[in-house]
Amino acid sequence: MPFEITKDYIQKIQQLIAEDNENMLLTLLEEVHYADIAEIIEEIEYSEAIYIIKLLESDVTSEIIAELDEDTRENILKGLSSKEIAEEISELDTDDAADIISELSDKQIKEVISHIEDEEHAKDIIELLRYDEDTAGGLMAKELVKVNENWNVLTCVKEMRAQAEEVTRVHSIYVVDDNDILKGRLSLKDLLTTSTKTAIKDVFIKKVDSVNINDDAEDVAKIMQKYDLEAIPVVDELGRLVGRITIDDIVDVIKEEAEKDYQMAAGISQDVEADDTIWELTKARLPWLILALFGGFVSVSILGGFQEAMNKYPVLFFFTPLIAAMAGNVGVQSSAIIVQGLANDSLRGSYFNRLLKEVLQSLLNGFVLAAILMSAGMFFLGFELKVGITVAISLVSVIIIASIIGTFIPIILDKRGIDPALATGPFITTSNDILGILIYFSIAKLILGF
Repeated sequence: MPFEITKDYIQKIQQLIAEDNENMLLTLLEEVHYADIAEIIEEIEYSEAIYIIKLLESDVTSEIIAELDEDTRENILKGLSSKEIAEEISELDTDDAADIISELSDKQIKEVISHIEDEEHAKDIIELLRYDEDTAGGLMAKELVKVNENWNVLTCVKEMRAQAEEVTRVHSIYVVDDNDILKGRLSLKDLLTTSTKTAIKDVFIKKVDSVNINDDAEDVAKIMQKYDLEAIPVVDELGRLVGRITIDDIVDVIKEEAEKDYQMAAGISQDVEADDTIWELTKARLPWLILALFGGFVSVSILGGFQEAMNKYPVLFFFTPLIAAMAGNVGVQSSAIIVQGLANDSLRGSYFNRLLKEVLQSLLNGFVLAAILMSAGMFFLGFELKVGITVAISLVSVIIIASIIGTFIPIILDKRGIDPALATGPFITTSNDILGILIYFSIAKLILGF
């Protein structure tokens, strides 16, 4: 059962801090998971958070700091000396350590690195800092278990025991040659059931999925998701084993991409959070609002060109927002499905078949909605048959066009290397609003003859 952090529990912790009752506080937090303590720290005052961080052992606080929100972590680190930060960093795997150190200033990074006693650990962290955070190199950890293909099983077991002390969790055993070139992986079952004198090269599995240090983080996530991998080895340009990426890092990547796509779909051009400054929020939202405003001007201009129609058939005006809204909604629905398919790499088949499918389902949706609209309009509003036919045909046409645009705009953007999530926001809505109004009044002009 998940640990429940109640208001009373938080108040109890704050009371113990105020009383400087270290023993009671340690007892209270003793059985609490580090992720829950991180959540508690998010809720209390800065001075209280520093008190807890300095009270607990580094093997616990290092994990807590890694779990914190970036802004909270930044404030916490400001309250720690470079030596204290180094003590925390030393307890973490190299990937988490590099992520935290990268948030510091260049000067402080050098100071923290100089205080890390384990030179090999410090060297690995420095190496990871060279890679872009959105690449496999930026995601990987240096801790792993590897064996040489020329060893026998007995030697292999001895070496694995020594290496495993530095690895939090052993997901796989990788096999390399004398030059550290990745050759395959070793099954634990084969290792346990094989003679101790048998050479590793006679029992290891040669097929192993791997990624290059420069591969994009999203591509790594797709590979691990497709093949249900808990970990994947990372190799350099020469094929040498340099690290591994575990599923917890990939979950973070998937979460970040989902948040980014959601914000882009909502018309927010930068990664922002609710507690960001007014200026940061404005910069993220304003560009798409300007686009929407421009689209509104175009819609008004189109309506102005059909002033005579609205004077002769005023009822047409009342259906204008309905037609525009349906165009926008259908476009967003279609683009959302395509963007999802592009994101998880599940988009299959020819574009012609997809076009045909989209047109057929749009026709079905359009006829159902048009029949409902026409019946309700004639029954409740009492407008004449020709007007009803005009609105119905316009609705079907708008739905078909909007769904086609919503389908192919994301595909075109993706082909040009632009994030297709852009298509699901104000871009699709605004363009389909404009087209919807234009199609509506053009059909009205043909049928009603004004």
